[in-house]
Amino acid sequence: MTPTNLEFQTAPFDIKKIRNDFPILVRTVNGKSLIYLDNGATAQKPQAVIDAISNYYSHENANIHRGVHTLSREMTDAYEAARTVIQKHINAAFSHEIIFTKGTTESINLVAFCFAKKNIFKGDEIIISQMEHHSNILPWQQICEEKGAVLKVIQINEKGELLLEEYKNLFSSKTKIVAITHISNTLGTINPIKEMIALAHEKNIPVLVDGAQAVPHSKIDVQDLDADFYCFSAHKVFGPTGVGVLYGKEKLLNALPPYQTGGGTIKTVTFEKTIYEELPLKFEAGTPNIAGGIGFAAALNYIQNIGLEKIFLQEHTLLNYATEKLSTIKDLRIIGTAKEKASVLSFFIEGTHPFDVGTILDQLGIAVRTGHHCTQPLMQFYGIPGTIRASFAFYNTKEEIDELANGIERTIKMLK
Repeated sequence: MTPTNLEFQTAPFDIKKIRNDFPILVRTVNGKSLIYLDNGATAQKPQAVIDAISNYYSHENANIHRGVHTLSREMTDAYEAARTVIQKHINAAFSHEIIFTKGTTESINLVAFCFAKKNIFKGDEIIISQMEHHSNILPWQQICEEKGAVLKVIQINEKGELLLEEYKNLFSSKTKIVAITHISNTLGTINPIKEMIALAHEKNIPVLVDGAQAVPHSKIDVQDLDADFYCFSAHKVFGPTGVGVLYGKEKLLNALPPYQTGGGTIKTVTFEKTIYEELPLKFEAGTPNIAGGIGFAAALNYIQNIGLEKIFLQEHTLLNYATEKLSTIKDLRIIGTAKEKASVLSFFIEGTHPFDVGTILDQLGIAVRTGHHCTQPLMQFYGIPGTIRASFAFYNTKEEIDELANGIERTIKMLK
């Protein structure tokens, strides 16, 4: 059901072989070989994932959980096996702590609105940080507006690091939850999540972690972190779009009311009363993205077979090389210089607009992200309209970074 490439388990890191696993990497853009450096927005898909999804629709398509016929039973087993793959990948205690969603955004919204129903009232406080993606700001902001609660924000320094002493001082008797990103999608900053969770737990405050940028780059152990909720998406982990995960501790998930209701979430329905299913079905209304779940598992199997340690080393090498290379370019300012960083490099070029830079780089076949990256408060902090963001995956190369640097210098000459 989930294709794997077992020879990766013992093989050294073979960049040529790995790049051959990603069919899109051979295409051209504007007559140039594609250099894809927008992995923070979405990562490319290996053939193993494409095959898993194609195989489902070609040979196995059926709805799950309620059918007695062969295809339905087979697909139910495959879908639940995918849930187990994800459980083991993040070391959750139980597979029913893995809730399938549309992605990180829906996972955060699920927790925000279900938790708020029972736990947030007028005058209560919610802690987030200055570097959050809008998806981890807006739900809490809306809760505060509806409930009369207060949103408190952990500030950062110029390097893009959270001020932990300030974080400690934000807690009060009214604090109800902390919602924090593990790795900043704009700065690449790796936050000390385990320490931050421990500080919150000293005061019996639950913590939600936005792990969208962390799961693709590092080994996540939710039990070791002691995370209460952990959210991430498949499409950033080389899997399909439209599917993601909410991990939650069993006790906490059981205490939350359903997020959406409908088919698949119930045990019995009468016009007088409905009794809802146990975890995880309680939170999975309607027909799920079955192909997406199967493709997600295929993606995780793929990166596990390469080895997360090898992936981290390759991406860290690329980040260091790109940082050194781009630091020599006149008028280029790197935004986000934290000591602990993932493979994200955001920069601003004095006297230019990020959109103009991105457009010219695209003409050279180089795909980067431009704009505020759904982190407008960060842009306000740095006093800039946006950045150009190059985000690296393990299939990128130093030669591609050389082309990026050359493209930037060429762009500067054209714009200034």
